[in-house]
Parts: sequence; structure tokens; C-alpha cells
Amino acid sequence: RTSSDPSFLDGSVSPLFSRYCHVRVPEGLLKDLLPGPVTLVLERSEELNKDLNPFTPLVGIRIPDHAFIQDLAQVFGGPLALTSANLSSQASSLNVEEFQDLWPQLSLIIDGGPIGDGQSSEYRLGSTVVDLSVPGKFGIIRPGCALERTTAILQQKYGLLPSHGSCS
Repeated sequence: RTSSDPSFLDGSVSPLFSRYCHVRVPEGLLKDLLPGPVTLVLERSEELNKDLNPFTPLVGIRIPDHAFIQDLAQVFGGPLALTSANLSSQASSLNVEEFQDLWPQLSLIIDGGPIGDGQSSEYRLGSTVVDLSVPGKFGIIRPGCALERTTAILQQKYGLLPSHGSCS
């Protein structure tokens, strides 16, 4: 990930969002999309550590539907600043063995088991990344594995419009 890309925080829905970003969407929208394979990009709050992606006013927040990572965030008492286990523009890793070439560059590797069935190409698409920083609109940053469901919720249930240049 480049230093201008928003980092991702994993944690639980309401307190995480209200503390670390400016939420301009209904709370029901957050609950409809999370936990799950969706990353929401919002304007970061002043409380978020300024050293975490200092070159962007945005932050991506994801709450995976995976008990291990939720338990890990709870043990640490807050959100976890994470990055993907692959290089930008490469396919997502589904297990730790798939990114062995990166191990020498990492301080810590925690094996929480395979993602999904560990083989399905659907899981290699990664999370659907949605920019919700502009009120009333959404932009798809990365289509990911939940694009259709996510855009249906955003447009049909909440009436949000695709922003100009969005790939939705």
C-alpha cells in the first residue's frame, strides 16, 4: 500500500466510526454492510493518529465477519491498523503461505486460518471498497467480492448516487 492510500482499521461498528471518522450516512447503512467483505472510506476525525496515513484526509474502516479478527481487536482494546497481505495490484492472499515472499519484511504474522474455503476465486477479489466521504454519494474504489449487494443497498435502500467516475 502506498502512503497516500487510506489505511484500514478493523473493529466494531458504532464506537469505531464515531471516534475515528466523520459519519455522514445513516447508522443503519453501516449495520447493513458490516460486518462483512466491505471497506468504507470516510473522512478521518482529528482523534485518529496523525501518523496513520498523514497524506490523506480519509480512512478506510472494515469489520470482517471473521471471529478471529474480531476477537483480536477486542483483546487489543480497539481497532487494528492493518494492510493487505499482498502487494498492491496483486491477487489477494487466502492463506499465510501465499505471501511467504513478504515474510522477511514483516514484524509479525498471525495465522487466523484461511479466508473462505482457501481456494475460491471470489475471495481473491478482496473487499469491496466504497468511498462514502461525499454526502449523498458513493464511489467504488475497488469492486471486490460484494459489489452487487453493496451497490444495491446504497442505491435502492438509501438512495445514494454513484459519484462521477465511480466504477459502479
